[in-house]
Amino acid sequence: MTESLALPGGKRPLRIAVAGAGAFGRNHLRVYREIEGVTLAAAIEPSADRAAEIAEQYQIPVFDSVEAALATDLHLDAASVAVPTVHHRAVAGELLAAGIDCLVEKPLAATLAEADELLTLAEKHRRILQPGHLERFNPAVLAIEPNLTRPMFFEAHRLSVFTPRSLDVDVVLDLMIHDLDIVLTFARSPVKEVRAVGLPILSPKVDIANVRVEFESGCVANFTASRVSTERVRKLRFFEPRQYVSIDYARRDLLLIRVAEGFSLDRAMADGAASGFADGLPGLSFTKPEIAPGEPLKLEIASFLNAVRAGAEPRVTARQGREALALALAIQRAMAEHADKAGLGSFFAGL
Repeated sequence: MTESLALPGGKRPLRIAVAGAGAFGRNHLRVYREIEGVTLAAAIEPSADRAAEIAEQYQIPVFDSVEAALATDLHLDAASVAVPTVHHRAVAGELLAAGIDCLVEKPLAATLAEADELLTLAEKHRRILQPGHLERFNPAVLAIEPNLTRPMFFEAHRLSVFTPRSLDVDVVLDLMIHDLDIVLTFARSPVKEVRAVGLPILSPKVDIANVRVEFESGCVANFTASRVSTERVRKLRFFEPRQYVSIDYARRDLLLIRVAEGFSLDRAMADGAASGFADGLPGLSFTKPEIAPGEPLKLEIASFLNAVRAGAEPRVTARQGREALALALAIQRAMAEHADKAGLGSFFAGL
């Protein structure tokens, strides 16, 4: 799968800026430099040390604020916003108001009110606002999405070793929100009930959480996220009628187990009694579909740039980003309520 940006009719390259030169921002800078049809025009980074490093590495101007960048003659078309979540509203808001399309790293904003303000600004100025839900562009997710029928039970595990990155938010907004967005997209149903438990372990905010979400359709999803694990796991499993799907995000791997039409357990047991199930359970098929290669971030950014070029709605919309944020905040409230009931309120000063 190619990550190149189409340039129909010989149109000029898009001029791009990246706001934020931390871990996420550096990856955005790298990808923009690698994609054809793009001019990496500037970066925005208040840290003098980081700014100097980026300026030297990419040979681009680096500004300490959006205001300073906009005061120059950059002619920007679009920007990635990879600043801490608490600054998403201010930074993306300035860029949108200046007529610049924005790809905003997840979560879209720190609060629903701020998310709504960004949606309003994007609509008012007719700008593209795409939340950075990276796993929507994971090749395994792209492969299974067109073949969904009716998922009814999800099991998501996202575990990571501890790092000092993204400690401005809890594990729900840091890690779990990826799976919340995928499940909301796949389930296609309003949320009915949320139950959650979480605890801060090494940081002032929740570092490990377990969540159960029930949807109006009857679908149920269980989520576990930890940023204090001894191993790295990023998996989603779900069941739908006559099919089980297992996605390994890290390996970009997909396993499908299907039950044949007309399957009879009694007949399968009778057939298996003679062979001892040496060839597996009759009626079940195990397949590993071929997955098109591609780095999710490159696919995400290329999709964003094509939407910018075409003036079209992005694959991941701002409204979907708001829905994922709304569920994440509902989970935070449920965790706080559980902590109060369990007498653990003193642990939740960071919520």
